[in-house]
Amino acid sequence: MKRIFEINPWLVQTHELAIADKRLQESLTAIGNGYMGLRGNFEEGYSGDHLQGTYIAGTWFPDKTRVGWWKNGYPEYFGKVINAPSFIDIFLTVNGQRVDLAKEQFRDFTLTLDMHQGLLTRSFILEREDCEVRFQFARFLSSVIRQAALIKVTAFVVRGTAKIDFDAGINGNVVNEDSNYEDHFWIPDVTKPNAGLIQMTTKSNPFGVPQFTVMVKQGLRRNGVTVEGLHSGQDGAVTERVTATLRQGQHLELEKDVIVVTSRDVAKANQERTAEKLLHKVQASSFAENLHAHELVWAQRWQQSDVSIVGDAAAQQGIRFNICQMFMTYYGEDKRLNIGPKGFTGEKYGGATYWDTEAYVVPMYLAVTPPDVTRALLQYRHDQLPGAYHNARMQGLAGALFPMVTFNGVECHNEWEVTFEELHRNAAVAFAIYQYTTYTGDETYVNGPGLEVLVGIARFWADRVHFSQRKQKYMLHGVTGPNEYENNVNNNWYTNTMASWCLEYTLERLPKGDVDVVSELAVSASEKAHWQDIIDRMYKPVDHDLGIFVQNDTFLDKDLRPASSIPADQRPINQHWSWDRILRSPFIKQADVLQGIYFLNDRFTMAEKERNFDFYEPLTVHESSLSASIHAILAAELGKSAKAVELYARTARLDLDNYNNDTADGLHITSMSGGWLAIVQGFAGMRYDQTGLRFKPFLPDNWQSYSFKLNYRGRLIGVNVANQATFTLLDGDDLDIQVKGRQVHLQKGEANAQRIDL
Repeated sequence: MKRIFEINPWLVQTHELAIADKRLQESLTAIGNGYMGLRGNFEEGYSGDHLQGTYIAGTWFPDKTRVGWWKNGYPEYFGKVINAPSFIDIFLTVNGQRVDLAKEQFRDFTLTLDMHQGLLTRSFILEREDCEVRFQFARFLSSVIRQAALIKVTAFVVRGTAKIDFDAGINGNVVNEDSNYEDHFWIPDVTKPNAGLIQMTTKSNPFGVPQFTVMVKQGLRRNGVTVEGLHSGQDGAVTERVTATLRQGQHLELEKDVIVVTSRDVAKANQERTAEKLLHKVQASSFAENLHAHELVWAQRWQQSDVSIVGDAAAQQGIRFNICQMFMTYYGEDKRLNIGPKGFTGEKYGGATYWDTEAYVVPMYLAVTPPDVTRALLQYRHDQLPGAYHNARMQGLAGALFPMVTFNGVECHNEWEVTFEELHRNAAVAFAIYQYTTYTGDETYVNGPGLEVLVGIARFWADRVHFSQRKQKYMLHGVTGPNEYENNVNNNWYTNTMASWCLEYTLERLPKGDVDVVSELAVSASEKAHWQDIIDRMYKPVDHDLGIFVQNDTFLDKDLRPASSIPADQRPINQHWSWDRILRSPFIKQADVLQGIYFLNDRFTMAEKERNFDFYEPLTVHESSLSASIHAILAAELGKSAKAVELYARTARLDLDNYNNDTADGLHITSMSGGWLAIVQGFAGMRYDQTGLRFKPFLPDNWQSYSFKLNYRGRLIGVNVANQATFTLLDGDDLDIQVKGRQVHLQKGEANAQRIDL
């Protein structure tokens, strides 16, 4: 665990430049607005080790899959996010010498991400023999005009006289660190130094993936007034220089307003005109006015989503950091997008869509965002249903196989154990439909587009299983479960259980009666009967002596020993052991059997839950960012409050404390719902089904209270847990809920709040 930022309820702040951990610092100060995002790079540049990163949602490149030998069915390409043209550059030269904090003497350094408003600020005093200058930076990506980035630098001369050159630039000649042979993915189309703009297009590809064109345009304001500097440029890069000579006590503010438009929304020929209009709109208001409008959007989001914790500032900072970063990544404005595991914070995982969204993000977004935000995530999968059918055909199978990694619905991951074996992602897509329908009560999706998705998934599972004559059971061989530290196993309990559930839920949602054909889906009576037979005879490995569900057929033959037996200097094992050693070990990366118990919670007794938790959790190394939250929820349900709180801290502060030593290359965005889930589903014990909401709250020992709000079926419910649990209907019609097994009737208004003893 490494903590490089101070504890503060609303700020991620430090007063030290972490030279040895600059990349980690950049990840933790990344900002975004759902349309684009930036790592916490320095405007004036930095010559020391760092990872430059600017990312635009939905723009990517298909890089050729490279494997030692080709296998039929392999994806043709591996999709990756492209490091986009950098537009934050404001290089500084003071009295003829370039400012570079990797080499400079400076003091009073402060770096702050204000989570309440999505604002990144930084300041320091540059110390030179002939002068001292305080530089202050502020930047945000607008939540009102999403194509806009606003950056301001203020120079104040503390001592002496300083001739300062501000070189505000845009640079499209960028590369990805993870690209093959340092490929340049962008080709310059238009470079206009006098207009302060560049237009770049991704290079051609042989896979039929559209090329993306991006235009970036900047405008400068000096002390709030539009200014023209000295222009210069080369293909794919422009710079505008503003020079000022300031004496002691004098200051200057330079604002750089940037517009980014892409061919996803604006045709190439129309981009310059569109960029000019948007820049004019931004510059019609001051930096402060634009920031205020941006803050109002964030205030509205926080009003519904904030989780307040009293008594544990580190826990408070962790949950707010997670919510802030998730909302900077996705808030449903563009239904063509989803949530990448790293969001806009790094190159790893290619900025693509994984199963994380449906399994971990959907249950949180259902409660803290308007319903159409989650509905957009479901629609995203339906829109990519043709790609899912393509993926199944590539494996010689019927139905729809949703991809593990994708931008457009077509699988673009190049690891065998993921592409061919980690099939459980199909179940997460179906389960998200179930969760949305159950929580909102809205059946329009599941009875329309969602049913097409369910039938496609059901047909895949029905073709992928095989029937064992020896055991008279249906089985799934050659799979990888959620525990990615075991590959190519037979009968992973979670995969088999969820495949059976998918068939069961699809049958349940098909129209009732004697109709043999459901419109164009053509689900025949014989097909339904086959699905039911699979449900009735699916093999799910169990060990009756231990009283547990067995992770896969041979798991109990391993050298079973707890993760605590691993020497500390060999953790995390994925950074110290060979892959062969990991695969042979008994150690579990993340919840596997317990993932299924979490999803289908009501189907298991408390005794079954406890036996499985007590067996599997000690074997788990929690080296997946998705792991701790599921364990925290189950620990809370089982009354293991100390373990629940420990695992909450791990999930809520996973990145802030760099638990797995892997945050330097980007944040773990899709696991950031884990802190919210641990509090709401864990500590507060919130569960739901078609009959409504129920709670079983407890208060962690070192907390004085915690509170949150739920958006539920047109109501807004406030929950506060202290010495008592208080439930308040803040908006909407009367509602009955269950608290600790007793029915509670809620009526609107603080005066009607219901208080329950813990």
